[in-house]
Amino acid sequence: MKDFKNIIILAFVALLSSCMADKDSFDAPDLSVSPYGNNSITETNVISIADLKTKFSTVIMNNGMKLIEEDLKIKGTVTGNDIQGNIYNQVFIDDGTSAFIICIAQGGIYGYLPVGQEILVDLKGLYIGAYGQQGEIGTPYTSASGSTYVSRMSRFIWNEHFKLLGKVEPSSVTPIEFDKTLLTNANYIAANCGRLMTIRDVELQAADGKAVFAPDDGSVPLTANCANRNFKDISSSALVLRTSTYADFAGNVMPTGKVNVTGIFTRYRNTWQILLRTIDDIQPAP
Repeated sequence: MKDFKNIIILAFVALLSSCMADKDSFDAPDLSVSPYGNNSITETNVISIADLKTKFSTVIMNNGMKLIEEDLKIKGTVTGNDIQGNIYNQVFIDDGTSAFIICIAQGGIYGYLPVGQEILVDLKGLYIGAYGQQGEIGTPYTSASGSTYVSRMSRFIWNEHFKLLGKVEPSSVTPIEFDKTLLTNANYIAANCGRLMTIRDVELQAADGKAVFAPDDGSVPLTANCANRNFKDISSSALVLRTSTYADFAGNVMPTGKVNVTGIFTRYRNTWQILLRTIDDIQPAP
């Protein structure tokens, strides 16, 4: 019995020594290859986002939906994501010519698509369409009422259609100055909806030192769990600040006086809807 125990001990020591000897033979992880996205996508047949909007302008303006069957790709830098909950299941990219929304059924997008990350998107096999004439990329969704429109694609589909490019460069993302004189200009709205912009020297109509951005107590009307806040001296049919009740800053008191508002300027038909990315996007005007 003693000899048997010795044999077992020797065998264990030999196995342990073998494992320790072989540990250096394992391949080290290749940190140069991103664990996110599809690294086999190549930069061929890349068109600008402005050209994409033009190519599918009829689909977008009619709130339609179309499968992209051509081998088309777009590149763009992330300008907005879900980091503080006001943007949900969406990421916004801009290539300098225009911007577009990509709809993804996934939380925590900001973790791998931070502001300043450039991506390449393979559009073939995805759908392009619009909601309220705001262009979107995604997959079809049919509502309870039977309406079908472009909405969030699964994260598995998305993972096959994008590639990370280069390093994150937050400093490369700077908002465009919003031109108040073109507030209701149809061409200006079509060209710039979805872009990161700043409107200066405006005042929130309901800001009184107590009112919060998006209360969920019934004190303000909500649409899709969002509160639309009006600006003084600007028609609410032209421009609103839109905040989700799920945003981290929904319960923050709105600043009084003149402010500069930066955010993603989306559209719902002919109304600009500003989406703050973080609470720091609204600042007192100098």
